Amino acid sequence: MHWLDVVLISFAVLALLGVIFEEVTHINKAKVTLFFGTLSWLLLFISSGSSTETEAVSRGLAESISEIAGLWLFLVAAMTFVAYLNKKGMIENLIYLIMPKRIKENHLLLLTGLFCFIFSSLADNITATLVSCALILSLHLDRKKQIRFITLVVFAVNSGGVALITGDVTTLMIFLADKVEILTLLALSVPAACGVFLLALLLSRGMQGEVELVHDRNEVRGVDIAIAGLFLLTIVSTIVCNVLFQVPPVLMFLFGLSVMFLISRFYSHDSDLDPILEYIRTIEFETLLFFLGILLIVGMLKEIQALGSFVAIYEVLPPLVANYLMGMFSAIIDNVPLTAALLKAGIEMSPGEWLGLTYAVGVGGSLLVIGSAAGIVAMSKIPGLTFASYLRYSLWLLVAYTVGYAGVYVLGLFI
Repeated sequence: MHWLDVVLISFAVLALLGVIFEEVTHINKAKVTLFFGTLSWLLLFISSGSSTETEAVSRGLAESISEIAGLWLFLVAAMTFVAYLNKKGMIENLIYLIMPKRIKENHLLLLTGLFCFIFSSLADNITATLVSCALILSLHLDRKKQIRFITLVVFAVNSGGVALITGDVTTLMIFLADKVEILTLLALSVPAACGVFLLALLLSRGMQGEVELVHDRNEVRGVDIAIAGLFLLTIVSTIVCNVLFQVPPVLMFLFGLSVMFLISRFYSHDSDLDPILEYIRTIEFETLLFFLGILLIVGMLKEIQALGSFVAIYEVLPPLVANYLMGMFSAIIDNVPLTAALLKAGIEMSPGEWLGLTYAVGVGGSLLVIGSAAGIVAMSKIPGLTFASYLRYSLWLLVAYTVGYAGVYVLGLFI
């Protein structure tokens, strides 16, 4: 192995360790991955021995940047919609609209899982988790019941995100790589929902009390309703136009974002006090920079042909088993770099098997509280939620994950 390959692979390992031990080092994972990602490509250019090698590296970088740009623009558009609706209280109003004033704890647990599942398909996992944490804290449950609620929230948020490209970045990455079709992804919501429902039943054992919800609705303006409707219309139009005319989702969402700007300008009377463009600044740019760094690193590994190890497990085990294990592995390793590496490795699978991988890497991170962004956010918001307290329900989480994955396998037989 060339000395440069050793150095670059070491950079990738250090970046991965920086992601895993972010809570220990207190260095944001976006800073670590962006540093090693850009440094790796700099070394590739500097160490090029000829103009032919330099041109090859340039083509590899251009390919990576093109993929990153499409992902970034889509996420910016989707996250701007969600940031606006969240700031205006539309999401909280939706919760209070569907939730009764008094309800049994086990029924509320099931409704919470259902809400998280649906909402995380439309919004990003972080927003869905933050809203759910606020709801749980307002119920004033005892510590043990709070942990049960948030365990379901983490699993439901991750499960709901796999069925739509707006809900999970790994789903979007696999779709943009032309491994699954958008209508097939919608069918994925059925087995994913079965896993959530099963976990809700397991966690609700022993919950017999009642809780009272304090309804505190925010004022809703006409422009807010119009933009909420536009967001849903954009999602539906993205699906329809992609199926009928192969319109890229990023183009449809950017068009929806432009219409959002125009609606705000001509509908709202306080455009100077509340400019719509300001909401672009409130989205999670740290998350976007993390994706940028990770995809640069994975692109570098592809450039030096170092992704063969990811293919090895698929040469030893059938895709059904390998995908299942990759889901469990994503509870330890962030699912974004894991998915990116698998896509770059050139693995050959059927559409049904790619669907299984989509579910596995999207939901598998729920098995450990540190395995997904939803779990990390929940740990920062819910007192008493620790690695150990979440681990108490690991068996139930594994059962729900396995049942959902089995459902995806059955679904794949009909594709």
